[in-house]
Amino acid sequence: MARQPAVEPTPVLSEVRERIDGIDRQIQALIAERAGWARQVGKAKGPLKAAVDYYRPEREAQVLRQVLDRNEGPLSDEVLLRLFREIMSACLAQQEPLKVGFLGPEGTFSQQALQKHFGHSAKGLPLASIEEVFQEVEAGNADFGVVPVENSGQGTIQSTLDMFLTSPLKICGEVELAVHQYLMSRTGRLEDIERVYSHPMSLAQARAWLRQHLPRAEKLAVSSNAEAARRSRTADDAAAIAGENAGHVYGLKVVAGPIEDRPDNTTRFLVLGRELFSASGHDRTSLLVYVRDQPGALYGVLSPFARHGVSMNRIESRPSHAGRWQYAFFIDVSGHVQDPGVARALAELGEYAADVKVLGSYPVALG
Repeated sequence: MARQPAVEPTPVLSEVRERIDGIDRQIQALIAERAGWARQVGKAKGPLKAAVDYYRPEREAQVLRQVLDRNEGPLSDEVLLRLFREIMSACLAQQEPLKVGFLGPEGTFSQQALQKHFGHSAKGLPLASIEEVFQEVEAGNADFGVVPVENSGQGTIQSTLDMFLTSPLKICGEVELAVHQYLMSRTGRLEDIERVYSHPMSLAQARAWLRQHLPRAEKLAVSSNAEAARRSRTADDAAAIAGENAGHVYGLKVVAGPIEDRPDNTTRFLVLGRELFSASGHDRTSLLVYVRDQPGALYGVLSPFARHGVSMNRIESRPSHAGRWQYAFFIDVSGHVQDPGVARALAELGEYAADVKVLGSYPVALG
């Protein structure tokens, strides 16, 4: 008679909980040890004055990529990235939290992007406009800023690009945020709604849903989705299109959602700073190029990147504000300005480019 394989006994619940408690103690001790070594990094750098002096986005990106490389489950990459970002955020904030400006008020997608990139230990500064975010970072009242730059379905936020025409700020990071739009109101009833507030881009992202379900409701554009939620909380016949977080902040009930027309709706945000950081190993460079008015000028600007094996990710033209019918080109390429291929390509632009401004070289978004 064949022997049956030995069956391991099922662990008793109390034993499992005891083991988990022991692991929790180890995790807590290791986090405390990490925080102590983070302080040693500060001491090694000398007598710096503020949290911004300690923050290095290229180093943070390298650490997070190592987290992804080591991940063998069962937790997802997204969950592990969030956990480690929060640990790094808390360690950095031991002396003083980073001050980060964003397009407010509280509850906007910009605030969500801020927290995704910097963690919840950073101090968010809600500001009234994209222009004000630039101004507060330039003045030193904010260490960094977070502004939206493009949406996967609706394209570029032109006001953000236009600020770079005159701003000295640098792009030092990017954030990609999956955006889900919800219709919310005070009563939570669709039949009560006579007007809908939202940011113009969010109204556009939910155009088909609104046409089908609220064809007669008035659509009113406001400065942000959080402002839409704030206005809607005072009237039973008003509603807002915004993220769920805005509904929690302003006490609204979800009427319907997600209601965006595209299920892959994603917004890209830029992190603004006052300096250019070193390469992380997987970077993107953003350029502002003023092209000479001559035949083949744009081809002459783009061809050096192809010759030196540099991939171009994006190109967009905007009025340069330097004269009538004069344009500047915003160009994103793979790599860092310190990379040999990018550096050689930039050196060859002079014949066709009237001016080249490096807006930033920064780590590619991790997700």
